[in-house]
Amino acid sequence: MSDDVSESPESVARHLKLVVFIIVVVPIIVLAVFMELRFESLEEGLQFREPGGRDEARMELDSLPWQPLQGQVLYVPAYSHIYHQSGDPRLLTVTLSARNTDRDHEIVITSVRYYNTSGKQLRSMIDKPLRLGPLASTEFVIEQNDKSGGGGASFIVEWKAGQPVSEPVVESVMIDTSNTQGISFVRAATVLETTGPQPAPESN
Repeated sequence: MSDDVSESPESVARHLKLVVFIIVVVPIIVLAVFMELRFESLEEGLQFREPGGRDEARMELDSLPWQPLQGQVLYVPAYSHIYHQSGDPRLLTVTLSARNTDRDHEIVITSVRYYNTSGKQLRSMIDKPLRLGPLASTEFVIEQNDKSGGGGASFIVEWKAGQPVSEPVVESVMIDTSNTQGISFVRAATVLETTGPQPAPESN
């Protein structure tokens, strides 16, 4: 009598499942672990800088190093929330970005003030004038859970320069990624006052 016994269907199914697990599932698990380790390595390599950080190109000053020759007062719209669906507020993180576009000369941010929807000043964002070296930039953040500004919040930004310079780029960036569908938009500054050299008119 032969000792060979044909495998039952259940045994064959178990063997097939094991083969599928080894061929398909195990490589997926290994790949997932590899990608996780890779992402962690990349994150550790990133040089994250806190908003508004200071360095040689972004330095606080006790006083202006020169007699101001040029400057502006800027109004920057900001939205700590917007309304959606049936009028429900959606909270946003606000980043105010100020960029010195001049390639050769510094500017100084002398004032950054945050106002609410009613036009009331909530706080000053800097204690001392802030120097921005050529092509340097800085930012100020209103956190998402700070609802004090409201949907009509704004910044008033003042800057000065000791020589003719190209005008800085100042804008606010609003963003929310807490839901499955994120939202972000940008608002540029409006000039309220200008002192010093004016840009030459474009020729026709």
